Amino acid sequence: MDSFREIIAIGADRVKNNVRSGLTSMTPEKWIRLIIVVGAYALLRPYIIKLGAKQQMKALEHEHDQDAAAAAAAEISPNQLRGQIDIPENSDDEDALPGDKTETTAAVTATEWGKKARRRQRDVIKKLLDAEEERLRLEHEDEEDKDIEEFLVKE
Repeated sequence: MDSFREIIAIGADRVKNNVRSGLTSMTPEKWIRLIIVVGAYALLRPYIIKLGAKQQMKALEHEHDQDAAAAAAAEISPNQLRGQIDIPENSDDEDALPGDKTETTAAVTATEWGKKARRRQRDVIKKLLDAEEERLRLEHEDEEDKDIEEFLVKE
């Protein structure tokens, strides 16, 4: 603890001596030079800060544009990368030979799918079509019910 106090006392003594000797040895030319430097700094500081802010804004906008471009590139779904496929209705491949790929495989632009994947995709497409047909059928029934309600007499 005593050594810490000694270090602080030595530091304070050195600062006091250096400042005193620096101020007493100043000539009028050095005072004028000091006043010019401090005044120029005081006058130019706001402009320097504005210039720094503009540079920082440009850097942030550039970074934001890069992030936006990366986000736009990341929004591509895997299905878009696979390409457009055309799955034939009769592509079960049970009777196909291993080397025969003429009519039994799906036309794929990016990758070749296996038999199970083609079956799963075909089943998904069938389910979607069935769901759409069911929705259209219910819509049509609702329209028919409305037509019949027009002719019913309310008592």
